[in-house]
Amino acid sequence: MEQKTKINAEQGKHDLVITREFDLPLELLFKAYEDPELVEQWMSNEYSTTKVLKLESRKHGSYQLQSTDPKGNTYGFNGVIHEFDPNRKITRTFEMENTPFGIQLEVYEFEKLTDSTSKLNMHVIYESVAQRDQVLKLPFAQGISMAHDRIQAIASKLKHN
Repeated sequence: MEQKTKINAEQGKHDLVITREFDLPLELLFKAYEDPELVEQWMSNEYSTTKVLKLESRKHGSYQLQSTDPKGNTYGFNGVIHEFDPNRKITRTFEMENTPFGIQLEVYEFEKLTDSTSKLNMHVIYESVAQRDQVLKLPFAQGISMAHDRIQAIASKLKHN
């Protein structure tokens, strides 16, 4: 089955462009990124459980997440929110703690397509081409596609309540 999340990784560049269309109103898609309860739900899966330790959904805010795998190993993620424009745009840094991947810059742009559909455009910028290529060797594409599928499923339930 073809993944609905599209990842464009041009050879020799240090960034990625990720796009996904959702059968969700714009406001629900955006809420999935600003509401700590929803973030925990869609970031948790059969491979790990994610807890939001901090999520300050505002300009100059920050966030801290922790995932725990079935063996009890924990992985931390954190960053600073530089721009927060509700239903439009989030610009933030992202760092996977205790890894060699460094800090990346992420720009999330939310686009209304119709009253019931929307699109997420993500621009992820890495410190180097080598760093980006290293991330792409991980099951990155499957992971982000799975997360987007979970956003669709979880937010769809909210749509019908």
